[in-house]
Amino acid sequence: MDAPPEEVEEKEDWLVTYADAITLLMAFMVMLLTFAEYDIPAFETAATAIKSNLTGQESTSPIQLLRIDVQDVVYNMQADQVVKVETDKKGIVIELSSSAFFKPGFADIREEALPVLEKMTQTLLAPRYQFYTIEIEGHTDDVPINTPRYPSNWELSASRAAGIIRFLISQELDSSRMKATGYADTQPKAPNKDAEGNPVPDNQALNRRVVIRVYPMSLEEKKVFLQKVAEKERGKEASAAGQPATPAPVPATPKTPTATPAPAPAVLEIPQATPPGQ
Repeated sequence: MDAPPEEVEEKEDWLVTYADAITLLMAFMVMLLTFAEYDIPAFETAATAIKSNLTGQESTSPIQLLRIDVQDVVYNMQADQVVKVETDKKGIVIELSSSAFFKPGFADIREEALPVLEKMTQTLLAPRYQFYTIEIEGHTDDVPINTPRYPSNWELSASRAAGIIRFLISQELDSSRMKATGYADTQPKAPNKDAEGNPVPDNQALNRRVVIRVYPMSLEEKKVFLQKVAEKERGKEASAAGQPATPAPVPATPKTPTATPAPAPAVLEIPQATPPGQ
């Protein structure tokens, strides 16, 4: 009678090699991401698609959801002819036509444009968009301006960007999330003049715009933002208690030299709009 075959012990040595290979592959991918400037909306879309395939449930990425929310506001307010909503590598881009939102040659926001801005601000105030940075860019055409209020297109474009930020702050958006930049006529979307040097009015109107860029904060930006929010909350609590937000240090003895605390940084206040022509 034949002896039963001996059982062969299954070795798992290959797991060590497999784990090493996966670790090296992960380290390689991390290195690539460190040096690469990747497309955040595309990355979120891919991650959402993978999640949908794994769970079997449809889902929408945060940036896609933000774009949908803002577009809904634009369509509901019937402002789609003067407000364009798109995406770029960082987040969403909201483009406002200057002629619809500002008086010619001024940075004062038109009264009829305020409801649209109010609705968009309400969207940006949603808790799910709390950690999104908001950048405002002002752009003009190449027609020079020279008034006491706006000596050049630089002042006009910067004032329009600052005016939008001032409005957003008045709607209780945190100023720590926002930035304002004026580009004058240095970044046209289309040529202001044709080949013969003649002005192209349609292109000039296209170049007169204010761009609102909304994109997720990086981990470092989120950390700084949360620190500023915490400082503001401590300041409010101290004011409510009738105490200064930061008590001045008291030296131990008059003869002991102490380090003089650094003065608080100056706060740049945006002046209120003055009447046209002044």
